[in-house]
Amino acid sequence: MKIIECVPNFSEGKDKAKIEQIARIFAAHPDVHLADYSNDPDHNRSVFTFLGPPAAVRDAALAAAGKALELIDMREQEGAHPRLGAVDVVPFIPLAGAEMEDAVNTAHKFGWLFYERFHVPVYFYGAAALKPNCIELPDVRRGGYEGLTEKTSCVDTSPDIGATKINKRAGATIVGARDILVAYNINLASNDLPLAQKIAAQIREKNGGLKSVRAIGVQLASRNLAQVSINLTDYRKTTLKDVYDKVKKLAAENGAAILESELIGLAPEYTFAGVTPQYLKLKNFDENRLIETQIKKFTG
Repeated sequence: MKIIECVPNFSEGKDKAKIEQIARIFAAHPDVHLADYSNDPDHNRSVFTFLGPPAAVRDAALAAAGKALELIDMREQEGAHPRLGAVDVVPFIPLAGAEMEDAVNTAHKFGWLFYERFHVPVYFYGAAALKPNCIELPDVRRGGYEGLTEKTSCVDTSPDIGATKINKRAGATIVGARDILVAYNINLASNDLPLAQKIAAQIREKNGGLKSVRAIGVQLASRNLAQVSINLTDYRKTTLKDVYDKVKKLAAENGAAILESELIGLAPEYTFAGVTPQYLKLKNFDENRLIETQIKKFTG
């Protein structure tokens, strides 16, 4: 059996009733397995992780996206996390028995069906990108929802599917195919946003930092904390210990410390090479957050 993982990110992290409505969609799709979902009110974002055969994953993603579009109005949405739309990003990831080609085909089919059904412009990224300037997600998302009118009016940055006139309620949606990505946040024992931004800049690969690391600094206003929000785009090149130790060192050099860290979604066992969750001050973690555990649960 080919197994594809999908990790849709929706621009709603405050209203738990709305988030639960989206979560219930997956119960109507018995051929997929909802492995994890979480929300952050400061990011104003929820992240769902589910897996199954390609066609079933595509159909469940379409249904969940439809519910999210019904519930989220981007004209009223605000949050610390960059975003283009209500259904912000929908990546497809090949797991057991699947190849990247399967994920790309699923992404392209989803994107066309999504536009035909909901009339929301679509950008393709990652291995599914149709334009060289859309391979990296941050490049596609640059300018955010607020910059969509200008973005879509330019030939080089216009959507891959859909009219250049923006759907103001929904924004635009980014659909892609990629390898496993580990989303990892480190909360500083400080509310110093400039420090979090400085550390994020220092650990980014593109600035000469750690390999396969993207990072931003954000404010968690509800908790009076600053956060370094991190994506490990290749967990084989940089582990959680690598990035935790680097952030700890840089924070200490500026008179700060790490309060805690957290995973968003799932991670492979290899990411924990040479380290324990306790060492990472990792909150709300158990073996159900491992990709391998969830594949076993799905396949029996």
